[in-house]
Formats: sequence, structure tokens, C-alpha cells
Amino acid sequence: MVLRSWKHERERTSITRQLATRTAHVVHVTHNDLDAVGADAIHRIRYTNVFTIFSSVGKYPHYLDMLAELPGNGDTISISDLSYRPGAEYPVARAKETGWKIEWRHHHRWTDEEVHTIQSRVDILHIDTGSCGCGICAKDLLPCDVIGEEIARVVCDYDLWRHQDPRSHVLGLVLQERNNREYVRDCLVLGVFRDKTIDEEYAKITDKMNRVKEKTRTDASVFQKKKTVVVAPMYGYPSETAAYLREQLNSDIEVLVSKRGKFSIRSKDPVSHLIAREYGGGGHPHAAGGQFSFSVLDRLSLLFLKKNRHFADVANLAEKIRNTRNHR
Repeated sequence: MVLRSWKHERERTSITRQLATRTAHVVHVTHNDLDAVGADAIHRIRYTNVFTIFSSVGKYPHYLDMLAELPGNGDTISISDLSYRPGAEYPVARAKETGWKIEWRHHHRWTDEEVHTIQSRVDILHIDTGSCGCGICAKDLLPCDVIGEEIARVVCDYDLWRHQDPRSHVLGLVLQERNNREYVRDCLVLGVFRDKTIDEEYAKITDKMNRVKEKTRTDASVFQKKKTVVVAPMYGYPSETAAYLREQLNSDIEVLVSKRGKFSIRSKDPVSHLIAREYGGGGHPHAAGGQFSFSVLDRLSLLFLKKNRHFADVANLAEKIRNTRNHR
């Protein structure tokens, strides 16, 4: 815990220093997957000089706090591919007071209350559940731009689970490794979707991913209800592994749980976001994520037994939500 706090403070000091001396007039705060990388490429085509912060969904309010402490000088904070989180309105409001313009683009479902809470505090709030985050950025920032439209098409193909363009699968898998973000982003800016480096990374990651898939299937817990719910430890590659579990086990809902309690959920029925919301998360109707409250015993149980009390709980909740939805 002390080590994490020290790393956290060192990171905060470093980024604050970089932001204070920035030359870019746009700070892009975004997620950390292909959708985010595509959105960042769109920003860089539009503005050239952009300061980018890739963030997890849980951590981005921390970055907004940092930005709110700095004078905005009329510069823009552009938030993309990140859900509303309770309390996010406070750093947003402070950032406005210190001279920042704020734009927020997202493609998950927001409640009316969440929209109302943020809309009065930002300059632009654009939510479109029919697109991906990159697609919204392309519409707003690069209308009628050929490269921008192609980036959005490829990214949305992966992010919305259409899987019609083989390039999207390659890029989505390559970006499971965070060290590839900037390289892929810079390729997209140039309109390049495949090259030797990307193909080599894809081959390397595919081999590793196949081993992860099989280990996950071996350690999975299967709950046979009216629908089959599979809950398993998360070893990596959540989207691809969930698809593999569904193919191998004929499941309807797949939940992958990390050692710290974060989980990723996929479902045939449009209920993933409803289940995730019960645990403080959110996302798409068919793909979402949240956070279990893990005790030390929960962590040990997951480590040694490959399951804990939350496995049965989330399976029961999934069945309850699915039944409630079907009887409306």
C-alpha cells in the first residue's frame, strides 16, 4: 500500500509538471483501448499538438482533479470514451472556474440525472449510444474527412462487436499491450492500419492469448440456470476470452474477475450494463465492467481456489436482472 501511494504521488507530480509547462492547447483525457487510441488519432489530426492522458475508468477523476488545479488559459479539456462517475462533476466545475473549456464525448448509456449533472458544467456534451467514442470524435472534429471516417469505421467495428473488418481485430488485440498505444495511434494518424510491426505484435500476442483462453476455460465456474452464466478469473484479453468461453461452453453471460475485484462482463441479452451498474460500473448493453468489493479472503480464495463468494452472487444477480427485464 505504501509503495502504491509513493508511485501514485510520483506520477501525479510528473504529470502536473508536464501539464504546467504544456505547449498544447488541447488536453485529451481518454480510456486505454482501441476506441481511445482511435479517438486520440482523431484529435491529433484535428489539432496536431495534443497532450494525451490514457486512463482507466476508475482513475480519470483523479486526472481531472489535477487539471482543475492548473490555470486553463482558455485551453480545452476533451474527455472521450469515459463514463460518468459519481463526483466527476466537482473537478469539472472547478476546471471551468480556472479557465478551461470542457468537451465530453461518450457512447455508453447515461441516466437523465447524469446528463443533467454534467451538461450544465461543460461546453459540449455529446452522447451517442449508436457509435463508438472514436466515431463521435470523428463526427464532431473531422466531419467529411476521409481518413477520419476510415479510422472511425475500423474502430467502431471492433468496439461495437461487429467484427466485419479483419483490421479491427488485429488492432484491438495489439492494443491489449499498453506499450503499443502510441505506435498504433501514430499509424492511424497517417491512415495506416497494418504494417510489419503491427503484424509481428499480433502474432506474438495471439500465441500468448491462446494460452490465456485455455487456462481461463479450465478455471471457469459454470452456473447452469435458465441461461448459462460463466464466471472465471481474469488472466487477460477479456473480450477475446469471453468470446472463446461462449464458443466453448455455449454460455449466455461471461464474467471475468481480476485479482483486485475489477470485472468485465459480456452477455447475449442486452443486460451487461444493468448488471455492472449494480457494482458501481457501466458500459454497453452487451459489454460492460464494474468492481467487486474484495476482502483479503476474497483475494486468497480467487488465487488458490479460482473462485470466491462473488462468483455465485453475480451469477444470481444476472439471472434476476435478465428475468426482470424479460417480464417487463
